[in-house]
This record gives sequence, C-alpha cells and structure tokens, in this order.
Amino acid sequence: MSANEFLPWVRRAVAPQAAAEKPTPLDATQEITDRPQDLQRRTLIQLLGLGGLVIAFGPGGLRRLEAAELAAGIAADPWSPHVYVRVAEDGIVTIVCHRSEMGQGIRTTMPMIIADEMEADWARCRVEQAVGDPKYGSQNTDGSTSIRDFLQKYREAGATTRTLLETAAARDWDVGAADVFARQHEVVHRPTGRTKSFGALVNTARTVAMPAPTSVRIKRPDERRWQGKKMPSIDLVPMTTGTAVYGADLTLPGMKFAAIARPPVWGGKALTVDDTEARKVPGVERIVRIPETPIPGAFLPLGGVAVIAKNTWAAFRGRDALKVTWDAGQNGSHDSKTYKAVLEASIRAPGKPGRTNGDVAATLAAAKRKVSAEYHVPYLSHAQMEPMAAIARVQDGKVEAWAPTQSPNDARNTIAEYLKVDKANVTVNVTLLGGAFGRKSKPDFICEAAYLARETGAPVRVQWSREDDMRHSYYHAVAAHRFEAALDDAGKVTAWLHRSAYPSISATFAPNLAGPTPDELTNGASDVPWDVPNMSVEVCPAVAHARIGWYRSVNAIHHGFAIGSFVDELAHAAGKDPAAFLLELIGADRKVDLSKGGLVSAGDTYYGAPWADHPLDTARARRVVESVLQRSGWGTRLPRGRGRGIAIHRSFLSYVAMVVEVEVSPDGMVRVPRATVAVDAGYVANPDRAKSQMEGALIMGMSNTLYSAITFAEGKVQQSNYSDYGVTRMRASPHVVDVHVVESEGLPGGIGEPGVPPSGAAIANAIFAATGVRVRELPVGRQLDGWEVMASDKGRAVAG
Repeated sequence: MSANEFLPWVRRAVAPQAAAEKPTPLDATQEITDRPQDLQRRTLIQLLGLGGLVIAFGPGGLRRLEAAELAAGIAADPWSPHVYVRVAEDGIVTIVCHRSEMGQGIRTTMPMIIADEMEADWARCRVEQAVGDPKYGSQNTDGSTSIRDFLQKYREAGATTRTLLETAAARDWDVGAADVFARQHEVVHRPTGRTKSFGALVNTARTVAMPAPTSVRIKRPDERRWQGKKMPSIDLVPMTTGTAVYGADLTLPGMKFAAIARPPVWGGKALTVDDTEARKVPGVERIVRIPETPIPGAFLPLGGVAVIAKNTWAAFRGRDALKVTWDAGQNGSHDSKTYKAVLEASIRAPGKPGRTNGDVAATLAAAKRKVSAEYHVPYLSHAQMEPMAAIARVQDGKVEAWAPTQSPNDARNTIAEYLKVDKANVTVNVTLLGGAFGRKSKPDFICEAAYLARETGAPVRVQWSREDDMRHSYYHAVAAHRFEAALDDAGKVTAWLHRSAYPSISATFAPNLAGPTPDELTNGASDVPWDVPNMSVEVCPAVAHARIGWYRSVNAIHHGFAIGSFVDELAHAAGKDPAAFLLELIGADRKVDLSKGGLVSAGDTYYGAPWADHPLDTARARRVVESVLQRSGWGTRLPRGRGRGIAIHRSFLSYVAMVVEVEVSPDGMVRVPRATVAVDAGYVANPDRAKSQMEGALIMGMSNTLYSAITFAEGKVQQSNYSDYGVTRMRASPHVVDVHVVESEGLPGGIGEPGVPPSGAAIANAIFAATGVRVRELPVGRQLDGWEVMASDKGRAVAG
C-alpha cells in the first residue's frame, strides 16, 4: 500500500466507514461495525501487517494507538526530511522500516538508531513497514546486511533530521545555531532554557534547506541513549499474543484460494492432466494451468496445475484429486547416492584455485607427516515454521501483492517480468515473516498468486503446504570437501590443501554452469585466518540438478563444518590440545589485505566493501577463541560420554568461536547441555538481539549437524515434513547458551548468519571427544549407534 493510499484509508477507518476493499485478518470479523473499540482493534491489526502506524513505545511498554490519536496525527501532511522519516505537527515521528521482520528485530533496531540520533522520544515514535520501492535502497533482508550496510545511513537520517529541527528552532528564536540543541523530542535554547517541541517546529523545518553532509554531526558513543544497548522488540507482544499478522492471516473480499501441483522434478512439466475428480470436490471452482519455466528459472514459478477454490481445504483436496502425468525432464535421474560419488571424484582432482600461497604440492610431497580427510554435507531445506503464502489482486492493469517476503523490491521486479507489466504498476506489501532463512527472498510463490489473480479476475491467495515447501524449494547445496595437510616435527601445519565441490547458487540464474566460481570460497574457505606458509584452496566442478538458493550462512555452513573438523583432526594427529593447536594455527596478531594475499579473482570489494576496510584480522580471531576458552570450562574433566569441541569461523565480516559440550547416551542420542559463544561483529547496535541470533544459530546448527538432510531419488525430493526431515526439538535444545558479544566501535559485520558455521564442527568435535567416533558425513543420525563398543579408551581421552 502506497503512502498516498494509506492516509485516506486511515481517515475512512476512523470515520468510521466500511473499508471492505482493504485486507483484514482472516480471523477478524468481516463487517466493520460502528463500535469504536472493535473498530480500533481491527484497524490496528490491519495496519500492523500493511504499513500502518500501529505501535507506540512508552515507559510502560507497547500500546496500541487509539483512533483519536490516529485522527489527530493526520490533520496535516507530515514533514518528510528523509525517506525513512516523517514528523507530524503533533510531534508523532514515523520511521519507515525498509527491511523485513522475521524475528531478528530489525523493526526495533533500525528505528531505534534513527530515533536515538534524532533525540526523539521513543514513546512518540511509530514504525511503518515499507512497500517494495528502490527509493529505500536495497530491501533484501539477507546476507546479514541490514546493519552492516545501513548503520551509517540510519545514523545520518536521524542526525540530519535533528540538525534541521535545531536550525528551525534557531530561526524561530532568531538565535545562532550553536545556541540550540535537541533533547528528547524538543529543541532547547541553551542560554535561556526555553524549549520548542518537534511538532511545533515542523512548519518552519519545512522551509529549511537540507544541510551539507559535513555539517551533520553523528552522536559520539557517550551521547547515545539506545544504540548499543538492550532494547525489547516492538513485535514481541503481537508475536506472543497471537495478534501479529503473517502472510496467511490476511484476506480480501471475494478472495479465492489456490493450491498448486508442481513438477516433482526441477525442469519437469505436465504432459496430461485429468481434473475430473478434482472438479467434483465441494468448493473447487476452477483449474488453471501455470506455464512451466525452463531451467534455470531464477525466481520464476516452477509451473504446474492450480486448483482454485473457496477455501484452502477444498483447494488442497482438489489438488490431491488431480491425475497428472509428468515428464521429469533432464534431472529425472538425479540420485543423492550417485551424486555423492560424483562429488567425491571431483574433489580428488585439482580444481580452480581460489587462494594460492607458497608451493603446496612440493611441501606435501616432501612432508614426513601428512593428514587427509574428506567430508560430506547433504542438501538442506529452510524448513521455516511458516510455509509460503501470498495474496495478489490484479485490477485495471495494476498488481498489488501481500506476502511475507524478504525482498519486496525483487518481488516487485519479478512480478513485473513474469506478468509483463510496468513495475511502476506493481505494489508489494510486506507482512511479518514466520521464519525465512533465505527462502522468502525468492518471490516465485508471489508470482504464482499474481498470475492466478490475473487469470481468475479475483484476488487469490496461494497457500503452500509443508510438503510443498519441502519438495519444491531452493535448497542449500550438497557439498563434498577434501583436505590434505603437512605437519612438521613440531606439529605445525606447513601446507594446507582444501578442495570443495558443490552446485552453485548461480546455476539457478545462468544455464550450463559447471560448478561454483572461486569467488564463492570467500565465505570462510579461502579467507581462513591460518598462519600457514603454503596454501591452496580450490573449487571443483559440480553440476546443479535441483534449484539451489541461499540458506542462512550459505556456503559457510559446509565450509565451517569441514574446516573446523579437519583442524581438530590435525590437532589430534599432532598430539596437541585442540584449543592450543587452534590458537597456534591462527598465529601472531596480524592484518592481511586478502586482495593482496593470494586470493584469485578477488575483485575490488569484499562483501560490498573495499578489501582494505575489512582485512583478515587474526587478533579478532584469537580474541573470540580465548573468550570461549575462559568461559566454557575448557580443560576440566567430564564424565564418560561427555565431551567438548571447539571451532571458529569468519564469515559475513564477523568472527565467531564456539565451544559446545555434548552428552552422548549409550544408544547414540546426542544432547547439548551447554554451549559457549563469542562473537566479534564490530559495532553491535542491539546486543540483546545479537545474543538471540547466536542462540538461534546454534540450534539451527544442531539441526544441520544432527538431524537434517534432503535426499533425491529419480529427481524427486524424498522428504515431506518434519516427520522425515529432522530438526532440533524443544526437548533437545541446549540447557545453557552463554553468549559473549565483543564490544567494539569497529565497522559492523553480520550477526544473523555467522553463528551457524562454527556450530557444526564444534558439535562434531565434541562428539569425538565424548566417543572417539569421528563424524565426517552429516547428519550424524544413527552413526553413533554402538559407540561404546567401537570407541577405544584412547579415542575417548581427548581434550575437554
């Protein structure tokens, strides 16, 4: 919903008049009554999901805006000093959040930064969810970029607004700008103590010229009120009381519901469709063919056969009654067992170098002690709690969609491409996301809704089931890794050879790719912080046979597991404590510009920033390792069947170290009583959310390591639901997760993703410490059955 549509809508709602043409929550009363209390609650729930001014922050916590407050706030058009900021004459500050909320807290952290720099009163701030629009900059809530890429922009937005208000007050009082300062939603005249509220300054501020960037002062650390401090999530109460609005919670008048039978194999298509029985299902109204998209397909729908019905139950029953003959296409023979052998053969031959230092081949050839190992990680599904759902309406050549999307502007552009309409005629509204992990940055499901809305001439909600989600996703890549290392007489690593093979994400966008490029190794593989004179990190061919997409932490997941596990193997081969060995491998404190340090095809930037801004800083790596050692009880004795493992990984410009303590029962079940995490992500705007992200990352890492796997047979995904795609259950969650966030004023790194990569290796290394069983293939599953018989006393007597 655009800003131009929003204000008239609020005026109608406050009137009170029926606003039946706008979306309402599915469980809300459809008829708008004239009872003020009912009207307020219903309208506010609508606004929560669709960009309205719904949440007030005060000393007592969150509260809902009353209708009278809404009416007062729209008496005049607000002043808009910045694309993220509006200030009304009554002093209400609206902060537009351009990133999507999926539990990470961006709808709290981003407004908090701007309000802090403004000197706004938090109790008089409101949050509005942005629609997809390039004016906001990148809206792709992905890659741990919201603060990393926008911290300075958020600060500048708030500080610029503050400067304009201060200038307006100085003009009103006819005093010098140096004599005034903003403080808690007003501007103060320093010599006399008189004040003017922000609202009272709006009309004058409209006439003030935008200040030169050099005249805008960002707050010093000691001046910040909320930045870098604990701040409760503004969405916590709605999310925990059932009033938060997600994609499937909305409905439109006359809306139809759709379930789609999609090709079970990537690149397949429907040959014949018998819909006789489907049409007999009560509530089914229409059957619509959706054209299949040729490989690679990018973000476009897979195609298939849609059943349009009066409700989701009828749509799913009708879909189940379809009789479709499918042509599997070129990927119909894809099989996980066979493909594993293909990947293993690939990593046993030289690949394309991503980093080269010294002479690895010669050093390995001359080495007295060599260690080698191979590791395998399966395909993974995002398996987020909320399956995909999207609503779309097409009227008079304009398309409007509502969806839990991570990237509304990408969705807008893709809908325009798919329906062949001008993107100026496409509006994408963002609801809350019930989990995403990268899956909801792909708008194929939104395009499905838009296509069906156009074909049926009515609003349509496309609802995916859990089975749809599991079998038709963009999967995290299956991967194989091979390592060879040389150890000198002192147990120091003198050569490091690392080869990996996995289907590239780029294969989803470009046809006929033979595998990933060396650039894809710069997520914790070619940029390892090791002090090794001879190093070769290579990428090997791997053709994609399924849709590959980014998943929380992307390639760093299998990089982190394989690298961290091999380091532990090297420690034991050298006869050293794994933690001491790890610190020795990191070596002396140094900063390395990797673009000049052996990387191949490094390019000009690293994670979108100049290489010189983010050198490989081994002091930061050492700091997080030492932190977890001090806090975890590393080295203290544990009972039989318990062990600790340690790992570190650098990804998304952040350094995360982890010590995980496991308990392995005689039947091979793995539990995690305790984990210790230290993260150096540069400046952290909201430490409380950062700690939560690390806790969640560990639990997700447990799923990836212990339970989860997607497998293929005859090109089809074999898993369907949580019954056969394992994830960490509440009863298996860690008892204690101790997270230490390193305080820093350095450039911000990522937070949402860097906690996942070290978890896999830390867990696997802890399992070895507890049982003597080395895990080289994920998931662990039943590999530990009978471990007490297999494990020797020597295998169990390891560090921790």
